[in-house]
Parts: sequence; C-alpha cells; structure tokens
Amino acid sequence: MELAKPYYAVIFSSLRTDGDEGYAQMAEEMETLARKQPGFLDIESARDGVGITVSYWESLEAIADWKANMDHKQAQKKGIQTWYSWYKVRICKVEREYEFNK
Repeated sequence: MELAKPYYAVIFSSLRTDGDEGYAQMAEEMETLARKQPGFLDIESARDGVGITVSYWESLEAIADWKANMDHKQAQKKGIQTWYSWYKVRICKVEREYEFNK
C-alpha cells in the first residue's frame, strides 16, 4: 500500500471478551462505513490474543469526523459495554515508511 505522506494512522489495540455477541457483523459494518468516510485511506487488522487494527487517514480532521460518526459512536458504546475488556487508541503521523515483499 503506497500512500501519499504524511498521513495519519489510528492504532486500535484491544482485548476481546468471550463470545461474539454480534461483534463480527459490527466489525464488518464499521469497516464498510469507514471506507466511505471522506479522508479514509486504508485499514489493516490482526488478532491473536491482542487485536490490532490500524486505519489510515488523510488528516486529523478526518479522524475526528470518523470518531463523531453516529453509527461509529454506537459501536464504540457497544464495545465498552460488551466486546472489550481493554483497549487503547494511538494516533500517529506517518512521515516515512518502507516494506519488504518477497
């Protein structure tokens, strides 16, 4: 993924509670919705114990707009009530990147 720099990364690290409780469906819906947001660039996700989802954005304003999205706010509320025992959000400015690809 080659993105114009600088851009921003929102790193969401989390520990899930037991059971799905609608999590998988909501995660899919939130990714679909995020992809439609102005300023959204891409997303990557992995889970093996601690889950890490990194979404990429053009600006801090785009990130703030996503956080304020009403559907996203409902998902955040459900996450606190049901899906997560812990999470942390980090917002970083990406100025440089490199990769290896065999």
